[in-house]
Amino acid sequence: MNVIRIAVQLLVLGLLALAAPAAASADGYSYSYWGDAVPAPDAYAPERIVYGNDLGISPLSSPQDLFVGPENKVYIADTGNNRIVVLSGELKVEKVITEFERGGEKDAFNQPEGVFATAEGGIYVADTRNRRLVELTAEGAFVREVGEPKSSLIREGFQYAPSKVVVDRTQRIYVVGRGSYEGIMEFSADGEFTGFLGTNRVKFKPIDLLWKQISTKKQRDQMQQFIPLEFNNIDLNEDGFLFTTTSEEGSDSPIKKLNPSGTDILRSKGYFPPKGDIGTAETGSVRGSSIFVDIASDRGGMYSALDSKRGRVFSYDKDGNLLYVFGGLGSRQDRFRNPSAIALLGERTLVLDQDYNRLTVFAPTRYGSLIREAVNALYDGRMEESTAAWRQVLQLNGNFDVAYIGIGKSLLQQGDHREAMSYFKLGSSREYYSEAFKLYRKDIVMEHFGKIVLVIALALGIVVFAAKRAGRRNAGVRYKDTGALKHPLHTMLHPFAGFWEMKFEGKGRVSIAAAIALLFVLLTIVKRQFSGFVVNYNNPTELNSLDELKFIVLPLLLWCVANWSLTTLMDGIGKFKDIMMAAGYSLMPFVILYVPQILYSNVITADESSFYYLIDTVAYLWFVWLLFVGTMTIHQYTAGKTIATMLLTLVVIGIILFIGVLLFSMVQQMVSFAESLIREMSFRW
Repeated sequence: MNVIRIAVQLLVLGLLALAAPAAASADGYSYSYWGDAVPAPDAYAPERIVYGNDLGISPLSSPQDLFVGPENKVYIADTGNNRIVVLSGELKVEKVITEFERGGEKDAFNQPEGVFATAEGGIYVADTRNRRLVELTAEGAFVREVGEPKSSLIREGFQYAPSKVVVDRTQRIYVVGRGSYEGIMEFSADGEFTGFLGTNRVKFKPIDLLWKQISTKKQRDQMQQFIPLEFNNIDLNEDGFLFTTTSEEGSDSPIKKLNPSGTDILRSKGYFPPKGDIGTAETGSVRGSSIFVDIASDRGGMYSALDSKRGRVFSYDKDGNLLYVFGGLGSRQDRFRNPSAIALLGERTLVLDQDYNRLTVFAPTRYGSLIREAVNALYDGRMEESTAAWRQVLQLNGNFDVAYIGIGKSLLQQGDHREAMSYFKLGSSREYYSEAFKLYRKDIVMEHFGKIVLVIALALGIVVFAAKRAGRRNAGVRYKDTGALKHPLHTMLHPFAGFWEMKFEGKGRVSIAAAIALLFVLLTIVKRQFSGFVVNYNNPTELNSLDELKFIVLPLLLWCVANWSLTTLMDGIGKFKDIMMAAGYSLMPFVILYVPQILYSNVITADESSFYYLIDTVAYLWFVWLLFVGTMTIHQYTAGKTIATMLLTLVVIGIILFIGVLLFSMVQQMVSFAESLIREMSFRW
């Protein structure tokens, strides 16, 4: 009996183990600095699903909008049923507005797609098919109608079809309308149209612009017009700023935060702009960029946007850092078919689905609650609480870079600059790292000012003494008397004389040219790995010393082969050995400049990086100049012929690469054919 009982228990445990992943699998993710999707715990989980029948009313029909107003009342624009459903904070029906009296007569909505409630409880409805805006009291009584705007700003043929509406504290009304590509329509408290706000940029392809420029007027009239993208939704945050979304796929700014003058002030300091999923244009089962259809502002500067293409909710902090993602398309409880609206009920997130005709309530998990707590504490200036919450987040998800940045911000405001630097580096935040490093460097300078001045003075003294002594030692010595080891430096400073001596006086050495190339490879590897964090954008996991060797030595050899092949047909007198020495000696500026550049990169901030990139520019220009002079000297060409030869050498390199790839492909196909033939013969035998 005991054996049977144990067997049954093991069977039950096995079945539970198989069922557990499906019930509690984590579908959350975030993006690393390098653009990789990193798994993360679920930040939100479905708490409740609400259908019309659950509310004691008829089923919802294609609901289009959702708003949480005063006293946590939930307003639903039940578009297909031509009604507004008002729920309490506990999601119980308080009223259903299907009609109202207007001038003693009954009136009703026609496909209303937007709803908003003011702090006083007044209800504004975007009555889309009736082409009007209707204001009601909290009890649903008619107050007024805001009809079609009248102004010289309105273009001919404009059709007023309001779809979304918000009202600010001064009772100004902002309306998003279908086909209103001029921007958001703004009305005064009296319902008078005052103008458009926040027009999107015109989107077009360069080739379309070119055709439009060279076409005739008749052809241009038949072409598709370049018009701005229209907004599809709007939200008003607690500070009076407008969050907007644009549904056009591939929009440069699908989310905007507009100030009263219509200027976009949305911060985008995260790894990627707040556009939803990244790297999805050519990959994934559902291709193309995210399409946002609604947005909801949150506490602490956070906001959440609803992507209808993949049914996901993307939440960001005030700097544009992606905090968490949840949802998706499917038939599960936490999935959607065609999500249409999003709103926040305290810490809970409400999502409306127009195909499933239901309202899904998501509650934060411990992971989501900790992120929200950390962001809000930092926003309110409660540094220690924010740091503590972020540390708990890292215990649940050690790959969450934003948590490192959050801890770094708290430490920075507490004055712990050195520790803040380490966390900003872990979070790959170069901007904040640079800010912390600037303060840390100031602390070091103030603390050790006397020692630093003394070291600088001693260093300058040693340099001056060494220079004078070297000058006396080398007095009367001509460059032509210097050895082969000093000749590359002489050539770098005096290229015409140096390359002449290399070609016609035998001063050059192939071994030294190869040593310079090898040293250049080694310094390039060191530069990629040990340059200062603020200028080093190399992914450590992708650095490969063999690749550096391959991508430096191979182009150098290709240049030598292509130039030799070409110049033999163009009366060039330089031998292959001469070309190799000229190319190798031309790399000398990189060898000389890379060492101080690497050292400099580790003591600068982002604001001081211009000189770092200037050194790169100088090194490349110097290299090209030396290669030009070397090619001209060893082949005894004119300047014009040298330029033509160098350009043709690049063309020959392209031809060599093309032939090489073609041959490799042919060999690969032949090997594949041989393998298939052998496999077929083995089957027959």
